[in-house]
Amino acid sequence: MFRRGLFYNYLSIYLRHFLGLSVTETTLFATLPMIANVVFQTFVWGSISDRLQLRRTLIVWGELLAGVGTVFIWYAHRLTESQTWAGYIIIIGLTVVEIFWSMSNVGWSALISDIYKEGDRSKVQGQLSSIGGLGRVIGVWIGGLMYDGLSMKYMGWGFYEGALFFIAAAVMALSIIPMYYVPEGGMDYLLKNEPNHTNPVKEKDYIRTYVIFIIGLVFLNFGKNSVAVIQTQYLVLESGFNVTSRVLSYIVNTQSLAMVLVGLVAGWIDRRLGSKYALLLGSFTAIMYLIIIGVSMNLKMIVLSNFIAGFTEVIIMVSSYSFVSILIPPEKRGKLFAIFNATYFLSWGLAGTLIAGPIIDWLIIIGKPEVFSYQMSFIAAAGITFIGLAFLGYLTFSNTEKRIGANK
Repeated sequence: MFRRGLFYNYLSIYLRHFLGLSVTETTLFATLPMIANVVFQTFVWGSISDRLQLRRTLIVWGELLAGVGTVFIWYAHRLTESQTWAGYIIIIGLTVVEIFWSMSNVGWSALISDIYKEGDRSKVQGQLSSIGGLGRVIGVWIGGLMYDGLSMKYMGWGFYEGALFFIAAAVMALSIIPMYYVPEGGMDYLLKNEPNHTNPVKEKDYIRTYVIFIIGLVFLNFGKNSVAVIQTQYLVLESGFNVTSRVLSYIVNTQSLAMVLVGLVAGWIDRRLGSKYALLLGSFTAIMYLIIIGVSMNLKMIVLSNFIAGFTEVIIMVSSYSFVSILIPPEKRGKLFAIFNATYFLSWGLAGTLIAGPIIDWLIIIGKPEVFSYQMSFIAAAGITFIGLAFLGYLTFSNTEKRIGANK
């Protein structure tokens, strides 16, 4: 989370305003890597995790290789004089890095379900979200300082001279150390600690519910995350809010602060409402966040929308994980959690490339103001999120869901 806050919030601005890529082109730095992430999670690392029952090992190697790759990306993008080519080298480099980082993604998803019992998972996920939010606060803050070299250099200095690449790689390497104090996980660990474990869900019920659930998450995540890459671009527009990198870090960190605070109580909310109703709450607040940022030109309202976005992020993450962890049989956690993760990771890039980016570029081409063009992408995102809410609402009140009894 530190690395994401440090790196991705400002990389979009670097590609757009320093290297000169179009809005749609800038979304490719999330789209192509996330496609690679999902493909390798689902068809390579998820299968390996299930076959060999490896969790921690995948996390350690994933973080290490991704950190090394991040340094090589900086070096490679400085080899060309063409700004456009430099941008595409970063995009391609991140795609390769994500192949290895996806090892970590599938590893931790399965590991949490392996080592924590059903009733504890939402609490643990909330606590991890809170800690992650704190990491994101620090990352965004340092990113804001380093992007323009403590206001003593030019905008984009942190990426062009490599400081942000080096810091991100160093933190990823350090994150490996605590993993050596975590169990490997897998079926051996589960059977040792829960020898009488059985899956209470009938296969025909969990498959049907899982499919509907995944469809709902696709629309939900594609809606709310389609604007994730372009939001920082929107806030620095000269014709709009025109905020500095430091002010931008404060605004973005409002979301991080919400994640820290909400993470402390997310487990309680999930248990109090039940996972399915908590997920509906998160879907509703996602729509609120998108509508506010899409219609308001008041900076205080933008700050409020970012706080709501942080609340939304944690509640959806905790409740969706808690819900699906009950459905997935232990022996299939690697591959089915990879599909679950795919709805999230793909939405960070692919949704921006297919939805937000083209909407903005097309409206600008036909002569609409930049601010209006960006705002329309937020409104479109709210509409897509509503479709996800409808699917999850159907699942919540369907007979299958009641038979499974996954409302906790």
